[in-house]
Amino acid sequence: MADVKVYVTDYCPYCTRAKGLLTRKGVPFTEIDVSNDHEKRMWLVETTGRRTVPQIFINDQPVGGSDDLHALERSGELDKLLGRA
Repeated sequence: MADVKVYVTDYCPYCTRAKGLLTRKGVPFTEIDVSNDHEKRMWLVETTGRRTVPQIFINDQPVGGSDDLHALERSGELDKLLGRA
């Protein structure tokens, strides 16, 4: 099974949407709240080049945010990344 990490804030509807997709698919994930963690937030920006959340990593590779995750699902690529294909 793939290692999935979702970096979130506590006030983010897109985070809720991304977590909902993963939950519906039965994908276990680690949720990392960066609401009050400036260091982790800056690490995300440096690593992904993005300032927004959620930021989703599958096997330590950034795959983007909620819209990106849903696009991967629509294309069938998400299951491949998760090792389910």
